[in-house]
Amino acid sequence: MGVSKEDIEAAVAAALSPTHLVVTDTSGGCGASYGIEVVSGKFEGKRLLERHRMVNTVLAPLMAEIHTVSIKALTPAQAEAQPQPSLPPVTADKA
Repeated sequence: MGVSKEDIEAAVAAALSPTHLVVTDTSGGCGASYGIEVVSGKFEGKRLLERHRMVNTVLAPLMAEIHTVSIKALTPAQAEAQPQPSLPPVTADKA
């Protein structure tokens, strides 16, 4: 079986302690393509390319089964400045 949305959420949450995380399967359910929106204080002082590299490093063990990943990586300040509704916090495991 391929990589699930939950696999990506768990890996990113463990490594980056995000205040906001949304993972979307953009492949129609087959798990080959994902969109990731992540807001983390660990991105402070990092350029966009560095942030993307941080996310890609986290996903490296999963990438053999993923075809494409689209990443939106913001600092908390950048997320607050976005003209959109307030971002929901990351919730604890649903287990």
